[in-house]
Amino acid sequence: MKKLIIASKNKGKIKEFKRFLSDLPLDLVGQAEGLLIEETGASFSENARLKAIAVAKSSGEIALADDSGLSVNALNGAPGIYSSRYAKTDSERICRLLEDLEGFSDRSAFFSAALCLASSSGQILFEVEGICNGVIVNEPRGKNGFGYDPIFEVSETHLTYAEMDPQQKKLLGHRGRALEGLLPGLKKVFNL
Repeated sequence: MKKLIIASKNKGKIKEFKRFLSDLPLDLVGQAEGLLIEETGASFSENARLKAIAVAKSSGEIALADDSGLSVNALNGAPGIYSSRYAKTDSERICRLLEDLEGFSDRSAFFSAALCLASSSGQILFEVEGICNGVIVNEPRGKNGFGYDPIFEVSETHLTYAEMDPQQKKLLGHRGRALEGLLPGLKKVFNL
C-alpha cells in the first residue's frame, strides 16, 4: 500500500481525510510529532502549500495538506486564515465568534478548504479549493464534527455540519468538495 502523509496534527481532520479517502488503496498517516510549521501565508492556499512542502520534505513521502477555515461576511472575513487561532479551544472559538456576531443581522458565512499535494522534493503536484456557503446559527446544534461545525448551517440543508452524518458532510462540505476535485490528481500521482 502506498503511503500518503497528511500534513496535520489535528486528529479530527486526519480522521475525516481517512474516511473521505477510504476507497483508495493508500496508507494515510499523520505528520510526525514535533514538526512545527509556521503558517505565514496570506491565504488558505498559501498556507496549504507551506505545510505540504514542509511535511513532504521532512518525511520523504508525498504529503497532502489542507488549510481551511470559516469566513464570516459581517466580520470582514474573520476568523478566516486565523480560524484555528481565534481562541484556544473549539468551545472558546465558538463562544468568541457568537459574541463577535452579536448585533449583526447578516450571519452569512462560508467554509473554505485549500488542498495541496507535494512531492518529497517539495514540488507542488496538485492544488484545489472547495467552498461551502451557509450561515452562523445563534447557538450550537448537533454532536458530530469538530471546530465550528455546531454553529455552521449549510444553506442547502438547514443542518449544521455537526447535525449531518459523515456522508452528507462529505458530499456538501468544503473539504469533501475539495477532495472531490483532488481525486483525479491523487489517482494520477499514485497510478490508481
